[in-house]
Amino acid sequence: MKIKKQSFGTLADGTPIALYTLVNAQGMMATITNYGGAIVSLTAPDRHGNFGDVVLGFDTLEEYVDHSPYFGCIIGRFGNRIANGRFTLDGVEYVLAQNDGQNHLHGGRKGFDKRVWTPRALEAPDGPALVLTYTSPDGEEGYPGTLAVTVAYTLTDDNALAIDYTATTDKKTVVNLTNHSYFNLSAGAAETILDHELFINAETFTPVDGTLIPTGEIRPVGGTPLDFRTLTPIGARINMDDAQLKFGGGYDHNWVLNGEPGELRLAARVYEPTSGRVMEVHTTEPAIQFYAGNFLPPSLKGKGGRVYVWRGGFCLETQHYPDSPNKPHFPSTELEPGQVYRTTTIYKFLAE
Repeated sequence: MKIKKQSFGTLADGTPIALYTLVNAQGMMATITNYGGAIVSLTAPDRHGNFGDVVLGFDTLEEYVDHSPYFGCIIGRFGNRIANGRFTLDGVEYVLAQNDGQNHLHGGRKGFDKRVWTPRALEAPDGPALVLTYTSPDGEEGYPGTLAVTVAYTLTDDNALAIDYTATTDKKTVVNLTNHSYFNLSAGAAETILDHELFINAETFTPVDGTLIPTGEIRPVGGTPLDFRTLTPIGARINMDDAQLKFGGGYDHNWVLNGEPGELRLAARVYEPTSGRVMEVHTTEPAIQFYAGNFLPPSLKGKGGRVYVWRGGFCLETQHYPDSPNKPHFPSTELEPGQVYRTTTIYKFLAE
């Protein structure tokens, strides 16, 4: 186990930014920056034991600052969408940025993905770790309360990247943290992710309207293109004539996970046939957003000069439901003083 630190450049205001590379006993590596807490690189072995980078990203800090589509970053204060950029807590209406059409997305114009986090590297019992902290002041991006956040990345010796989120507040607020890594398990061998085979451990999902806000309904996946209860190629039904798919230009939906929220359990499994790589997602969260890269620019230049194409990566973002602050029947995202927000998500890599 080891941890390497190097410079990743300097922000316009002179703030230095670093890269931390965690290496486990198997030779797997996770490289993370304290700008937005972004996972810049993550290597995993294929069926022949060859390591390849399975996340999309950029070579330079400037690219992350200028035009990143949330590559690899920590999302907060609230992952996903809030309708009309507003919600009410205890009779007080809070107004947020409308940075996704009429809606609020991923914490606003300068969410946690664009903040500088305080890093601390350490050798944890399970493997090398990077602990990132950030304190979001009361009123930042329109949210109430001073929110103290810690996100710990641990690269375990069984080839898993564990992400532990904790947060506390001094005033009642809402919080919904996640990670926005884009994966392509072929490590560049396949341009798109349409041949990846996906399993989602969910019987139901939350249908959306034309602005991708949940309608409030909980709908069974059976008989819909959103049924991934058995391993199914992502591209098998993505272009079907279905209203839900048309709203998102493909998959960009929230699945309600089986099992008890708060308990670590299997949420999803992805198999990439050419490399044999498998990724399992385990989480304590009640739901997961599967996004198939439908809004990726068609020719975005990424790491090593590689051009990322439309649907060239997928996201599996563990979360509470979108627009929960405006849907009282959804699991609550409210956090009060004295409470501790705590969730865990693990991305585990295998090969077959």
